[in-house]
Parts: sequence; C-alpha cells; structure tokens
Amino acid sequence: MSTQTESERVRGWLTGRLPADWFEGEPELSIDRDEILVVGRIAAPEQSDDVSAAERSAAEEGRIKQYREDTRERRIEIARELEHATRRKVAWGVRCGETRTVFTSLSAPVMTRLRQPERQVLDTLVDAGVARSRSDALGWCVKLVAQHSESWLADLRDAMTKVEDVRRAGPDTATD
Repeated sequence: MSTQTESERVRGWLTGRLPADWFEGEPELSIDRDEILVVGRIAAPEQSDDVSAAERSAAEEGRIKQYREDTRERRIEIARELEHATRRKVAWGVRCGETRTVFTSLSAPVMTRLRQPERQVLDTLVDAGVARSRSDALGWCVKLVAQHSESWLADLRDAMTKVEDVRRAGPDTATD
C-alpha cells in the first residue's frame, strides 16, 4: 500500500473515531514504518494582548497539561485500536497557540555502519557536551539536516508520491 493511501486510510479512520470536540480542525498526521503521530490543535487560553511571552507560554503549557490528563484514557483506547489495525505504534501531541508538545513518541533503533570520519564527528559532539552518546549525536545530526533542508525533503517526498502513482497506473496493475 502506498504511503499516500495509508495516510488517507488513517486520516479517515481517525475522522470517524476521534471525539468531535477534541481538536480545532483536522489533526496533522505523520506516518513512518514504525509510528503514527497525531497532533491536533486545541484552543489557546483567552488572555489579554498585553501579557508577557512567558505568561502566554505558561498558560499554553497549562492548557496542554489539562488536555493530556482529561483525554488520557480515551487516547490510550483509540491508540490501541489503531495500533491493532495498522501494526504501528501511535503517539499523540497537541498544538496550543505557539506551543507544540508531543506526549510520548517512539524511539526506534536504527542500525547503521559508519566509517571513522563519521564516527569522529559523532565523538566530537559527545566530547563537546552537545550530545550524551553517539546515538544522541546521530539524532542531533539528523534533526539539523532536516531543519536546514526541509524544502528539499518535501520535494523528495512529493516526487516519491508521484512515483507511487505512476507504479499504480502501470501495465502490471491488476484491474477488476
């Protein structure tokens, strides 16, 4: 099944399953081989325009904490159902005002082989205190690359979707 089709299936399932009052609009979905991340927007606390950034941020964090506690049991129930249907772990998060929080997210091991120059980069990050371990340093490097090349990665993902569409329309596709 293509990534786009899987995303549409999950989005449709969640549209039918999530309580209507949980999020403002549709939640954003992020799906990979291991995990489905569901991040919905919740209403920000009403505050006057002259509150400080620290006060606004604290209010948003408080609203997120309240939402997390109020919805915990239902989120677990829905996640178990979706995990069973997709064979992927489900993580939840919310966006409130300018604050985005992911509650619990899967940390999946990724096997890689690195030559000495790449290992030296990771060790430098560890020795400098930027990362706690080589694993942490590698995660830091991936985040940095993603941050600086997001438009390129978006173009690449779009191209992969188009390749999936062409494959599906190919002559070997069974038609009923």
